[in-house]
Amino acid sequence: MKMTTRMGRATLWLVALLLLFSGVVQAQQLTDFNTFLLNTRADVERLADEVLGAGNRPQTWTFNINDTSSQTYLSDLWFDNEQLAAQIFGADRPPGWIGAPVTQDPVVVARNIRHDLEISAEQVFGPGNRPPDWRGGPALFRCDRAIMNAVRLLQTAYGVQFTTAENTPNYCLAIAAEVERQSVDAVLNDPALLERVPEQVLAVRGDLERLADEELGLNARPPGWIGNRSLQSETLISDTFLDLESLANDQIGAGQRPPGWLNNLPRVPLLDQRYLRFNLELLANALGRIPRPRGWQSSSPLENCLPSLQALVDVARDAYSFDPNTVSTEGNVCASIDLGVNSLIENPPVEVTQQTVDDRLVFESDIAFAYLDVSATQYMGQMPRGTRFKAWYRNFRDSTMMFVSGDDFAVFIDRRWTTMPQEVYITLPTLEGVKPLTFCDASWCDGPGPTPTPTGFGALELLLNAGTPPAAPDVEQVSGEKRQVSWNYIRVTYLLDNAQARTAQVTLEICADTAQTDCEPVLSIFDNNIGAAKPVLSQLNGLNVYEFPYGYTANLLIEGSTLFSPDVWISDPTIR
Repeated sequence: MKMTTRMGRATLWLVALLLLFSGVVQAQQLTDFNTFLLNTRADVERLADEVLGAGNRPQTWTFNINDTSSQTYLSDLWFDNEQLAAQIFGADRPPGWIGAPVTQDPVVVARNIRHDLEISAEQVFGPGNRPPDWRGGPALFRCDRAIMNAVRLLQTAYGVQFTTAENTPNYCLAIAAEVERQSVDAVLNDPALLERVPEQVLAVRGDLERLADEELGLNARPPGWIGNRSLQSETLISDTFLDLESLANDQIGAGQRPPGWLNNLPRVPLLDQRYLRFNLELLANALGRIPRPRGWQSSSPLENCLPSLQALVDVARDAYSFDPNTVSTEGNVCASIDLGVNSLIENPPVEVTQQTVDDRLVFESDIAFAYLDVSATQYMGQMPRGTRFKAWYRNFRDSTMMFVSGDDFAVFIDRRWTTMPQEVYITLPTLEGVKPLTFCDASWCDGPGPTPTPTGFGALELLLNAGTPPAAPDVEQVSGEKRQVSWNYIRVTYLLDNAQARTAQVTLEICADTAQTDCEPVLSIFDNNIGAAKPVLSQLNGLNVYEFPYGYTANLLIEGSTLFSPDVWISDPTIR
């Protein structure tokens, strides 16, 4: 039963969050943010059915399921996810749980909710197991907070393109390793840092010898001990690794290692040294050497933390001047650093963020259409794939147009036909109060002229209306004649999938209830996103055939003879 008031479950953070998100969600959403939210909510409800029984919910459940335009949608989603977690875990939360939002970024809030939901699902369904109707989210959102934020910051501030595939076994370990490598390339590429690596490895070797002295006695070593201490040796790293393994085998048992032990070196010298130091500190802790033996050469408490967290600190230090030495050293130092650096990245200083983004906003075209105006009426030609540009401004609200420049052009293009991630696009300043001078003198420029005429569903329709779309049909008049329903009242019959374009050809019927038994044909669809009627590709059994992208599409007018809906859901083949 839904509560008639929310005051009984309001907390201070929630009141602040409701104020914070007023008018923000729509302005900062990803291209598929609505779909992501709906999928997350659907999985919360699916898990609730599993834990509480079908249809059973706590009295304080919000039941805010489909209205993503609601200003409280995110806070309600978080609150219900926490209520469900209380049923699963009790008052405490498992390690890695993120919990209450502390950021103004709704994308990060939604991501963190999905992360916590997956922890709950692991507990209920078992590690790696999900029911067939589980919608899920990006594999990255199952990884810990530091990895998620490192990927995001490397993408947005440094333009890094990650290559770890979603279906990679042990995905989080794989993407963490790529984060570490990419952070070296992005912010630790000073040759002077590489020159110091042998000395740092030699410091690990010295501490390893001290630990062996404490455990075994002076000059007593396990069989096969190498003892390489030469700065000039090409095998200094590998020999130190082997001796560290030998001491671990001797002291805690062959194949027995402390939790978190790193079994392989990444073969990147700076990271190799980091791995050696981390394992040595783990072993010293496991052997009870607290405090450390006299003369121990560890340079920072950060060296006790996971290399992926160290990588995040490296990037945050470069991008936002984060100083891990300002974090309290009382209690769990790594947990304190983790909280501090993640909080900073999720709430970056505005002035630093803008400077960082401005310095790195160089991306490439993927055959983007170029225009002299933001409304996309003065077409100048197709910007060839691979053409580099710097982005300056973005259009307002849900438009994807942005002003960019190169050596011989300054034009408007659509972000979706470039290598720029949406996360970077939303950091651009808007065109408010700005009228940039546009020109196009590149060899591919040929205009101004009209945009090529669209011939059906595709990029041209979207590009034509990326600015201000023409007026849509009068919804008030339609609602006066017909009853409004939502996407789950629409019966979808799938005819043909285009996996590459991620679209499906379908017939649609709009129904009187969610059981989808009393239905009528969909007669017309007006797409307010492109300001045009949805083209009818053909007919089948008296029904119009349309083409839609996978996922949730809003801002529509889908009409039957007595019913209409503003949205539709098209499932991809993996979840049908």
